[in-house]
Amino acid sequence: MDALTTHAPILAIAVPLAAAFLTPLVGRLGAKVRNVFVVAILLFVEFLVFTVVRQVLTAGIQVYTLGATAAGLAIPESHIVPVRIILEVDGLGAFLGIIAATVALSGAVYSLSAMRGESGQDRFYTLLLLLTASMLGIQYTGDLFNLFVFLEILSISGAALAAFRTRFVDAVEGGFKYVIVSTVSALLVLLSIGIFYGQYNLLNIAAVSDAMRYTLLDKIALALLIGALLTKSGAVPSHWWVPDTYTPAPAGTSPIIYASSLTCLGAALRIVFSLYGVKMTVSAVGWLVIVAGLLSMFIGVTMALRQTDIKRLMTYHVISQEGYMLLGFGVGLAVLGDPQAVAAYGREAIAGGLFHVLNNAFFKGLLLLTGEALFFALGTRDLDRMGGMGRTMKWTCAFFIIGALAISGIPPMNGFASKL
Repeated sequence: MDALTTHAPILAIAVPLAAAFLTPLVGRLGAKVRNVFVVAILLFVEFLVFTVVRQVLTAGIQVYTLGATAAGLAIPESHIVPVRIILEVDGLGAFLGIIAATVALSGAVYSLSAMRGESGQDRFYTLLLLLTASMLGIQYTGDLFNLFVFLEILSISGAALAAFRTRFVDAVEGGFKYVIVSTVSALLVLLSIGIFYGQYNLLNIAAVSDAMRYTLLDKIALALLIGALLTKSGAVPSHWWVPDTYTPAPAGTSPIIYASSLTCLGAALRIVFSLYGVKMTVSAVGWLVIVAGLLSMFIGVTMALRQTDIKRLMTYHVISQEGYMLLGFGVGLAVLGDPQAVAAYGREAIAGGLFHVLNNAFFKGLLLLTGEALFFALGTRDLDRMGGMGRTMKWTCAFFIIGALAISGIPPMNGFASKL
């Protein structure tokens, strides 16, 4: 195993994190140099992410310990409780890491043209790289406190991107709402981490899982974590911030902010399976997730029908599509303590939810970007004023129709396969 393969998990986080702070310096050399630098960094991150995926597929879960004599040494040489920063990449984290890196690269490339003429582009790409690093950190971390740290980085960079165009009142409002939701979610996550640390004096996810006694406090911590991360992902009933945050965000950033919501959804799954495993019956949590999924599906699509703003329409569809994912995950969680039910349909329900995460990331990203292109060309997001665009923007409208067919679940589009 070469050095690049060995250190790929930490490099996937450290490279965009370091590049974020170098971007303003590189920007002094000119906009073109900065743009090439950002895209090159994200291409390298994409390569690192696929390197991690290859290792997970061939060798199983990848453990990387910072400061150890060997990268995979999770327990210190003294054989005491692990206190180092540990990355633990399983199949779920590797899968969601691909989505995060790919959407970030697509959004950055799109922004090269869409952000042309905007002021503060050095800050914009700095925030974009920070958001990318935080998404990968959330998926790869094996430590509860570092999960909290990466969630905070994600919240700060996401809020700043949402409110980037401060000359627009709705952008500032959307960023402020994102800050409120992120702060509440972060406090709930920190409280749950405090519960674990107070009981077990541990922060490493694997160590906490091994020591867990499944007490009432552990169940409270689970409820806090799930509630916080579902709030951060924009599921009903905490969906109120999503349209106001996504709609005024700069072109190219809406899919990335959406990918960050999927990251939080994935973090909730990681908590349940990595921390609690199958030893604890979580049927009540599963049913709560099912209810949240059904409400998200219904309320999201119902509110979308009333919209004339193309981007606001897309954001309500974001809520609706998350409902499908939550429904699949909830069914799997509800039967987690029943091996027969898990074998019969629980595993398939979770796989369907994950399949829809992948499909939705791409067709929703396509819709958001083509919607932005129409706004960029026309200067309006009003659907009533977009008549006849099929003649003047044929390719854009063709791709928009492809995305619309996919999100509607029309065969043979990918949305049909995952919804089925």
